[in-house]
Amino acid sequence: MRLKSITAGLCLTLVSAAAFAQTADVPKPVAKAMEKVKPAAISAHVAYLADDKLLGRKPGTPGFQMAVDYVTDQFKKLKVQPAGENGTYLQTVRVRTAYTNPDAAMQLSADTAGTEQLEYGKDFIIFPNAAEEQVSLQAPLVFAGFGISAPDMNYNDYANIDAKGKIVVIVRSTPEGFPSTVASYSNDFQTILNTAAENGAIGVLVASMNPNGGLPDFSTRGMSSVMGADGQVAASRSYHKNIKLLGMVHFNMLQKFIAATGQDLQQVATSLRSGTPVSMPLPFSASTSYSNRYEDIETQNVIGKIEGSDPVLKNEYVVHSAHLDHVGVGKPIEGDSIFNGAHDNASGVASLLEIANIYSNVKKKPKRSILIVMVTAEEMGLLGSAYFAKFPTVPASQMVANVNTDMPTLIAPLLSVVPLGAAHSSLQEEVQLASSYLGLDVEEDPEPEQNRFVRSDQYSFVVQGVPALHIKYGNKTIDGKNNLDETVKVWRERYYHKPQDNFEGGIFDFDAAKKYVQLNFLIGYLVAQDEERPRWNEGDFFGTRFGTLQ
Repeated sequence: MRLKSITAGLCLTLVSAAAFAQTADVPKPVAKAMEKVKPAAISAHVAYLADDKLLGRKPGTPGFQMAVDYVTDQFKKLKVQPAGENGTYLQTVRVRTAYTNPDAAMQLSADTAGTEQLEYGKDFIIFPNAAEEQVSLQAPLVFAGFGISAPDMNYNDYANIDAKGKIVVIVRSTPEGFPSTVASYSNDFQTILNTAAENGAIGVLVASMNPNGGLPDFSTRGMSSVMGADGQVAASRSYHKNIKLLGMVHFNMLQKFIAATGQDLQQVATSLRSGTPVSMPLPFSASTSYSNRYEDIETQNVIGKIEGSDPVLKNEYVVHSAHLDHVGVGKPIEGDSIFNGAHDNASGVASLLEIANIYSNVKKKPKRSILIVMVTAEEMGLLGSAYFAKFPTVPASQMVANVNTDMPTLIAPLLSVVPLGAAHSSLQEEVQLASSYLGLDVEEDPEPEQNRFVRSDQYSFVVQGVPALHIKYGNKTIDGKNNLDETVKVWRERYYHKPQDNFEGGIFDFDAAKKYVQLNFLIGYLVAQDEERPRWNEGDFFGTRFGTLQ
């Protein structure tokens, strides 16, 4: 079994996962260091990072720079080595927010009914293009169902259509029966664009299935990408160089498209949900032109290193990550306009600082090195982590695992956890061992519909082939009702992405935060001690797609 190599470091005997949990024996110096985690220290970190003077830690602002300075100062105090660029703690991340100008136009040409001018904002919208200020194209339309190509799930919307040189019209959903993480991946805009490009498409129109739904306005909202030093797009969640058009069309347009083929939209939707692709040419062509304007900023990832003790394995890295940014200042809610992000994600940053503190109290470091990475621009589309995972400051092939921390929502005693993503790889073993040591149950995700697996920074590492996980609260409660998700839903409604997510007057359980820090530390420590690297499970959906990148 893979974890047998930990025996020398942790004095463990492993026969099975259950036996392993029963006989776990963390070395006394490590256990002692874990007990040095103080709830008051976590509270102090959160209080500073969520203070009004940081103005919501938006990248590119003085408030974010204050957060960067705070973290680098803490790293220095804890003797965490710099692991950024040029001997510093920093990695520059160039963020471009692009906006579609209001002059965007689209004409629809039917094979038999002439040309129709569509109305921007009512019939269609266009996502901004971060690389080209002016875009024009004309191409036939083809309906590609959900826009999914997943042969290992026995589903492929592109199997019986020719999308080459065409604009594909899709509905953004998945067949019933797709596991939640697979559905999340399949629904991700970057996956949709990659799949369309692989099949030769030059444009994607996402059709709404909500008759009463409106369309977003990207002339004011904008979409963000990371730009390389060469001025090209380096990382994005909504861009592919071969896809010249990414847009959305209203439900009424989808009805029009499907009716023109002689099909019934509801029957098409039913077939798709049941797992039967319904892809077909549409008797329309579209021509469009649009222009874009840009706002560029420079921001930073903050990266520290704890060097491993093994002469060979110290050149491999376990990455602990948390996003340092929040959304800044916005429209007032109940008289407050500063989005402090105390839980999201000052609490995560505080957790990583305390993990670094544990290591500062462990004389003999683990075999592998540890990276503590505070990423920027998560709230802008996982951009800081996407850039770091793709262009790390250490050799990419030497990153063996990622343990991400994002808004653990520690508002009640921590009795059980949900390890998002761990089930896809051997990291599940470390999760089980560490959880058992701390007396925590391990549960399935109580809210798979939240798509949390692709909504935080661990996903950036997954798509670069690095096994990753993100520990969230479980459902277990002291009173035995085991319904913590209901409490969190109520909390989320009031606090999530609102100015009310503040330290002053906020709801926190810092004893639970201590246990959360200890858990994430121990998971990373076990990985760092194991002579064998974490591995994707055989035949795993994500391992099959991305595992060869490592």
